[in-house]
Amino acid sequence: MFQPVSIFIGLRYSRSSQRKGFVSFITFFSIIGIVLGVASLITVVSVMDGLEQEQKRRVLGLVPHVLMSNQQEHIDNWRELQQETLSLPDVKHVTPYQESEALIQSKTALQGVLVHGIMPEFEQHNIINSAMKFGQLNHLNTHPFSLVLGEVLARNLNVKLGDVVRLTLPNKTLFTPMGRVPVQRTFTIVGIFNVGSAVDESMVFINIKDGAKLHRKKGDGVNQLRLYLDDAFNAEKVISILEKKQPDFQFVSWQASQGALFSAVSMEKNMMWLMLSLIVAVAAFNIVSALVMVVIDKQGEISILQTLGLDRSGIVKIFITQGITNGLWGVVLGVTLGVVLTLNLNSIFTVLGVNLLGAGQELPIALDVKNILVIVASALAMSFIATLYPAYRAAQTQPAEVLRHE
Repeated sequence: MFQPVSIFIGLRYSRSSQRKGFVSFITFFSIIGIVLGVASLITVVSVMDGLEQEQKRRVLGLVPHVLMSNQQEHIDNWRELQQETLSLPDVKHVTPYQESEALIQSKTALQGVLVHGIMPEFEQHNIINSAMKFGQLNHLNTHPFSLVLGEVLARNLNVKLGDVVRLTLPNKTLFTPMGRVPVQRTFTIVGIFNVGSAVDESMVFINIKDGAKLHRKKGDGVNQLRLYLDDAFNAEKVISILEKKQPDFQFVSWQASQGALFSAVSMEKNMMWLMLSLIVAVAAFNIVSALVMVVIDKQGEISILQTLGLDRSGIVKIFITQGITNGLWGVVLGVTLGVVLTLNLNSIFTVLGVNLLGAGQELPIALDVKNILVIVASALAMSFIATLYPAYRAAQTQPAEVLRHE
């Protein structure tokens, strides 16, 4: 097969076993460095993408994408608003909602929580419904003054299914013969969920009608509507439409409450990209040392090639080919190792007895082909840049000066 002479000689140099020991040593470890850097980058980025996606699924599956409320304590026409809002593009679910702060008390412990008043029939899509460990969310309809809480909170309170706890509203009080006392009521635990996030220890769910009675309100107690969208990142677009249709209401998107969290996760992932890319860069630039020593070693051969008619651009191509070949070997082996390691990471942790997320939970992994292509392109670009100086140095060889001493 026809090959340009520069590429042919460059490939021969890269396969040559006649190098001096130290040059071969540096070349070998530059390739190993690229292999480890690329494999580490693929594995870590896949894990971080998996964690980010899992966090989005858990947080955005529970936190409303848009919260709709007004200045009044009760939304009388919430059913009409619900149907009207559901007709908008991108809106998937609209659920009635009530939220308050409370203290939850068992026989042995006391803790502050957020109390979410819901209508279970509208919450079939809720991640809580699919994360129930004991009981069912629908039991809030069949058992008066009942609640559902997270597994971590149940453990902190030392309670189980069927136990009775007391909810106290510290910001709402009643006058009694004993003076002003906080509003409180006992509730029976009918469900325990495990989402695997902070909500497991900070939220409880009750029937919204029980919440209205607890707050001494008439009717069903709906004071907010929660909107869930097909794509949470369309929240601002939906809000702009709703502000024109319902000027008397206030709208808050999920970015207001959770935006800082996702920004921090994104920044952490970008910093990890940078740190691991620097490892690949250091490994790639070890090619500079190896090629410079090859250039010094091949001074005579370079001079002979120049006297035979090979121009300076041909000399440059020889050493670029050699360096790119070494980089390509490192990238191919690194991608292979990284993909195999990523796909079998949970199995490896199981064999080693390592559990990073707690018993029974696997590390979420998202292996993205786009990320692999970016890593491959970056590593090859670094390898190419690393060849430029040695190739330029080789092209500056003066045949007359070198051959005079041969």
